[in-house]
Amino acid sequence: MFTGPMFALVRLDRDLRVDFVRGFSLWAIFVNHTPGNWLGHLTPRNYTLADATEAFVLLAGYAAGLAYGRVMDRQGWFFAASRVMGRVFTLYVAHIFLLVVFTAQVGLSAARLDSAAYLDELHLDPFASDPYRALLEALLLRYQPSFLNILPLYITVLAMFAVAMPLIRRPWLMLALSAALWAAARVFDITLPSWRGEDWFFNPLAWQLLFFIGCAMGYRPPNGHPLGVPWRRWAGVLCGVMLAAGAVMTVLIYYQWEFAETRLPAFAPYLAAIDKASLHPLRLMTILALTYLIAHLVPMDAAWLRGRLARPLILMGQQALPVFCAGIALSFLGRVALEDADGWGMQVMVNIGGAAALVGLALLTAWYGSEKRGSRRLATAGLQQPAATDNG
Repeated sequence: MFTGPMFALVRLDRDLRVDFVRGFSLWAIFVNHTPGNWLGHLTPRNYTLADATEAFVLLAGYAAGLAYGRVMDRQGWFFAASRVMGRVFTLYVAHIFLLVVFTAQVGLSAARLDSAAYLDELHLDPFASDPYRALLEALLLRYQPSFLNILPLYITVLAMFAVAMPLIRRPWLMLALSAALWAAARVFDITLPSWRGEDWFFNPLAWQLLFFIGCAMGYRPPNGHPLGVPWRRWAGVLCGVMLAAGAVMTVLIYYQWEFAETRLPAFAPYLAAIDKASLHPLRLMTILALTYLIAHLVPMDAAWLRGRLARPLILMGQQALPVFCAGIALSFLGRVALEDADGWGMQVMVNIGGAAALVGLALLTAWYGSEKRGSRRLATAGLQQPAATDNG
């Protein structure tokens, strides 16, 4: 069913559910980071207590546990950790490149459109007042402008995984230690240092729990079974009830806050305390409930995952890093366009154009990756062939 040049490049030796959800999350990140985008009212953040960030971090952990756990079992911890740190370096380079591109486009737009509010709103004003110090602190990840805080989180938790990787063979111990660190970070307000005394937008000492849960789910022990929670009808019903309650709370927080303050005065402070920075328990429980339902109610070989509508998201999910970086850059361009003309025509252009650009980039990246893999296979085959002899 995968036909056409686009999906000759889709890798089928993977769990397509993971790629689909990751691709959907990347699309949602692009939409949510574009102020004025009408589609932003349809993304999961409007009806669940978790959003694309939780899905992105959980699936990043899943991919790390699946890929690097296998490497560790075959070639040992040191080699696997070096591979992980190589990935950390790639993410760091991508973050710095995105920082430069994003800062340049926002700064130029602020100057050309005479809108200094862009710099202030996106926390880029230090580049105007103290550019050299701002650049140094950004290189140290101690300064993170708005929209540029997900990759530093990913870099940090992946580096933590490089050290803790041997614990993946004892997943419950790993999760217990991770949960203890998450609880300590929340209770004692522990976070990593940052410039100007501001906390990290995503506290990695708390968010690492979601990442390590993903690692435990993704790891495939060589002589055992992967960690999983079997399907129970009562558990599925409980997850559904939890998601329904979360939807009500989300509506109260984002759309009916005045009603919550006046009519539910005892409940409103609890709603206000559902923070994102240190991964509130309800946000954690929401993403885990969604994961449980998707894992058990969506078959791995579901026909719709191989249908035409799912293909663009799957391709994006398989090329997550470049698509994420492009989505952040395109979101600001979409904002400027919507501020210039906020009508149906511009809404369609921004959303269709942005989605097409992301899918096109994913297609190009997948093609380039397939060419590299093909070249390596040819080189390996050439090395394995016996040397030709001249019998003439």
